[in-house]
Amino acid sequence: MANLDHLAIVTYTSQDSKSIFKNWNSPPDSDRIASVSLLAESSSKPRIVVGSDHAGFRAKETIKKYLEGAGYRVEDVGTHSEESVDYPDYAKAVGERVAAGNDSLGVVVCGTGIGVSIAANKVEGIRAALAHDSLTARRAREHNDANVIALGGKVVGEDEAIAIVQEFLGATFAGGRHQRRVDKISEMDRVREHQT
Repeated sequence: MANLDHLAIVTYTSQDSKSIFKNWNSPPDSDRIASVSLLAESSSKPRIVVGSDHAGFRAKETIKKYLEGAGYRVEDVGTHSEESVDYPDYAKAVGERVAAGNDSLGVVVCGTGIGVSIAANKVEGIRAALAHDSLTARRAREHNDANVIALGGKVVGEDEAIAIVQEFLGATFAGGRHQRRVDKISEMDRVREHQT
């Protein structure tokens, strides 16, 4: 029978993205293991850029807090208060960050989600989808290869906003027949650019 006295027992639970490590033989090792595990979890998740106008500010802050707690790297392009601002500025900033490859995916929020989705879609290479529930968020990624999700801060509650973002980030593009359709959208972008 092997001597197992030198083995550490590591228990990992994920609750609010916090890890609990127990190591009865080597406390310094548990710190090292925790750091390595959390770093690997964080670096494997995409970088997310978030933006909103004043009407979407509270929802954006809730989403940002959730994302950071779940180990995502988050860039917040504003707004940073409920003082009245123009939503196209923030939708454009999110779209440009995603289109440039600085951030993998984007989340934009205004009162209804309509304005920010229209504005973000004006940025070449952006496929922003307005979602009001988990199904539309998942389909946006699976069928449309959406790279920005738009929400209405006055339309969905906090729990639903988080569920929408979770579905969006958890889904992947299905490809296949959907790729052909996404290619046609990309072609429309190229034609529009040649016309200007």
